[in-house]
Amino acid sequence: MPVLTRLIPSPVVVDIGGGAMDKLGGLLADQRISASGKLAMAVSNGSGRALREMLEPLLPDAHWYTVEDGTIDSAVRLADAIRGKRYDAVVGVGGGKIIDVTKYAAARVGLPMVAVATNLSHDGICSPVSTLDNDNGRGSYGVPSPIAMVIDLDVIRDAPQRFVRSGIGDALSNISAIADWELSRRVNGEPVDGLAAAMARTAGESVLRHPGGVGDDEFLVVLAEALVLTGIAMSISGDTRPASGACHEISHAFDLLHPRRAALHGEQVGLGAAFAMHLRGARDEAGLFAEVLRRHGMPVLPEDIGFTPGEFVAAVEYAPQTRPGRFTILEHLDLSTDQIRDAYADYAKTIGS
Repeated sequence: MPVLTRLIPSPVVVDIGGGAMDKLGGLLADQRISASGKLAMAVSNGSGRALREMLEPLLPDAHWYTVEDGTIDSAVRLADAIRGKRYDAVVGVGGGKIIDVTKYAAARVGLPMVAVATNLSHDGICSPVSTLDNDNGRGSYGVPSPIAMVIDLDVIRDAPQRFVRSGIGDALSNISAIADWELSRRVNGEPVDGLAAAMARTAGESVLRHPGGVGDDEFLVVLAEALVLTGIAMSISGDTRPASGACHEISHAFDLLHPRRAALHGEQVGLGAAFAMHLRGARDEAGLFAEVLRRHGMPVLPEDIGFTPGEFVAAVEYAPQTRPGRFTILEHLDLSTDQIRDAYADYAKTIGS
């Protein structure tokens, strides 16, 4: 008998709206994730204190754990601390680092993970990947996706706007990543999961075409939904291909070459996506990317995030080494240093300043 459907790994509930965090206990009980309220709550040592003060009276049976940083050591320590305590679930409350640490710790002890995002800086809030710092720099670790996603717009509005804008760059980069995936199919015969590609592309286009900004609740909902859909797309494909191409290779190169100077992930991948679109000859699309990024106060040139054109050229040249085996426009063109420099000069001239 032919397989007529397939199961899609995704959260059992996604709650995006004002006051969503206040309803967390009831939501988890209603969805049978935690009827007892016995939860391991992970927060940061900084802004996490205020979140704990807000949530602790609403979750009297929860136990609280402080996460020091976004390293694999912190994730292992959290897993060791909660192991054997008979919790129903592990809840990460915070930004990307807290959620990534919590996803890894929950996977290590075999508990479901609930993500309560306090900013929209990147698509890792709902992805099957934990990005954690380690002794060799930074690694990506496969983990189960969150069983539930909660995004409280009241909290998001209070987050630094730069972090929210960063999510815009990450969502837009999907469009460039899908173009790289389709290029690899044409050149190398790499299979493309059509559902994952459609979901990730739709997420990127919804943000690209929306006229609102980070001060607009309607836009924040669209951005939050786009980041969640991108995470589900990665779960469907089983890897990061729907959301990671040359744009992310360039960002990883910045992280590795300039770890103390690297900008926010979404800022770097947004810039990388615009340049990658230019490299593949999609000049109109590159111009639209730059226009939208500028409108949202995002960087479109390396100088906007403190790098020189020469450092950008070096990062683009190094970028393919960050993801061996991944085929993008960078691997396809295999440009020399001088060719990258010329391409960047043309890009900078084309998009203006």
